[in-house]
Amino acid sequence: MVLTAVEIAAAVRAGDLDPVQVTKEALDRIAAADGVVGAFRRVRAEEALKEAAEVAARPDLASLPLAGVPVAVKDVTEIAGEYASHGSLAGPTSRAEADGVIATRLRAAGAVLVGLTRVPELCVWPMSDTPDGIARNPWDPTYASGGSSGGSAAAVAAGLVPLAHGSDGLGSIRLPAAMCGLVGLKPGADLLAEGGWFGMSVHGPMATTVADTAALLSVLAAKPGLASVPAPAPSRIAMSTTVPLLHTPVPRELVAAVAKAADLLTAAGHTTTSAAPRYPKTMVLGMTARWCAGPAVQAADFDFTRFQRRTRAHVRAGRLIQRAGLIRDRTRDRWVSRAEEFFAEHDVLMTPTLSHWPVRAGRWHERRWLTNVLPSTRLAGFTGQWNLAGYPAITVPVGRSAVSGLPTSVQLITKPGGESLLLGLAAQLESANPWPRTARK
Repeated sequence: MVLTAVEIAAAVRAGDLDPVQVTKEALDRIAAADGVVGAFRRVRAEEALKEAAEVAARPDLASLPLAGVPVAVKDVTEIAGEYASHGSLAGPTSRAEADGVIATRLRAAGAVLVGLTRVPELCVWPMSDTPDGIARNPWDPTYASGGSSGGSAAAVAAGLVPLAHGSDGLGSIRLPAAMCGLVGLKPGADLLAEGGWFGMSVHGPMATTVADTAALLSVLAAKPGLASVPAPAPSRIAMSTTVPLLHTPVPRELVAAVAKAADLLTAAGHTTTSAAPRYPKTMVLGMTARWCAGPAVQAADFDFTRFQRRTRAHVRAGRLIQRAGLIRDRTRDRWVSRAEEFFAEHDVLMTPTLSHWPVRAGRWHERRWLTNVLPSTRLAGFTGQWNLAGYPAITVPVGRSAVSGLPTSVQLITKPGGESLLLGLAAQLESANPWPRTARK
């Protein structure tokens, strides 16, 4: 079993573990398993070993929060000497001269960047396959690991690395984390926003434990206090298992996970009731417009003729939406007003994370746009609205399906600034109902 990030960092700081050896072991695991899992677009083997040696020689080693911890980075951010492909063969391949904010903060904390993880083209879809590979669910490789942070989820769930960075525009951290049995946190827009998708996209952590999630969040956000997970005060927790507005059926075992988590949280001293926000009908249109138009803005730097056919259709739709002026602040403002109304009466909302089971792994990038849209919208019914609102949300494992063996999970949402509350509730669930950390036997 791979040590947690917190355990690795503590041992490196104490001089009990060598960062180079830790990195070698991670690279060995990747070499042994990634041919099946497909988590990485690029493994930085030589570079990572050099970085690990540099970490070991740092005079501030004893104070580094992620000292010697191997971390996978989603293929969307600048790393010196690398290029971010965004899952596409159509983009520029000039290598970055300097680290971006994410890589800078990870390195400053003592992390070792072992590789760039696989994403779907322009991070549009909840399945992460590209012409050179498919990110598969380590619990059952016949299923997709999710997306768009699917490679990151696969890397952690397979035990290749203890931590991974992701980004989330409509559920791209929470969906793959839920599919792969991980903790995944989408921070509020005020904490780690990157400005993409008209403000819906944020950076965040994926891990096997709540403590590791908090540790990575604190580094990504440059807020050390977030690494400490508090015991939450008694909270008013509302539960809803109905897909907002669409009311599509949710599989029984995904609904049952919410009931199980509610029992655990009630036993921990919280109040649970059934309630949901008054979702405005325009909410779905608002987030869908941004989902299409956001990648269309990014596509300006890409060769349109080299895009996958589903991406070409998506970008065309996004450009039409932009020309029609359908990205409207009032759509978001109306939804935020309803969310504020709800959270004046409740501290937390709990839902299933997934509104349907994951799709089968395959070469989805070769299929038509509509063939991708239908299963994507079917499983993401509970997540995207919180990107539009900018509210923090976390997914927490609860159990496994008796039918498929895939993980089940719940999503917890709260108002802006409440990341520590979500982590505290997640820690209570973890303590009362420990989950298997990885799919490695």
